[in-house]
Amino acid sequence: MNSPKPGPARWQKLAHTLLAQTRVFDLHSTRYRHPVRETERDFVVAHPPDWVNVVALTPDHRIVLVRQFRFGIDAFSLEIPGGVMDAGEDPVAAGLRELREETGFVGAPARQLGSVHPNPAIQSNRCHFVFVEQAVAAQEMEWDADEEIEVSTLPVEEVFALAHSGGITHGLVLDALLFFELEWRKISAK
Repeated sequence: MNSPKPGPARWQKLAHTLLAQTRVFDLHSTRYRHPVRETERDFVVAHPPDWVNVVALTPDHRIVLVRQFRFGIDAFSLEIPGGVMDAGEDPVAAGLRELREETGFVGAPARQLGSVHPNPAIQSNRCHFVFVEQAVAAQEMEWDADEEIEVSTLPVEEVFALAHSGGITHGLVLDALLFFELEWRKISAK
């Protein structure tokens, strides 16, 4: 009988140094040591705040979408509303705030669907997914200084089709839709 192979080792964090502090994240060089090989290496880690993304469902079963220019890809991106959370902010409260500010939509009930690490290889934060039901346009939008957003709604199945066909390419939006799919199955089965 073969004995099980040991899993990967947990590296020991030795120190970290601030390399840069920006408006959207801090960048650290973090020194780690492997516990068996005793090799030491510096790894660059970004420390952004947590984020929230919102799947907002209207009473007629449409998802609220935003289209905006994204500097990272130098192109427009079709997404769900979302943004940066304040330190210590509850994900549901942050989701309702971002939904209202970016789109003018409000709704209830709202609950957290889940969360993920956006890129654990180089980032320390989480992205939380919030589901808001009975979303309706009720307020003026309150965009940040550099935001310009086109708001629309599409039937749930059309949004899923866009996700599968490459019409939606933002990885965190795709994650949120994956979490939402289970909720949608329950809702559409009624």
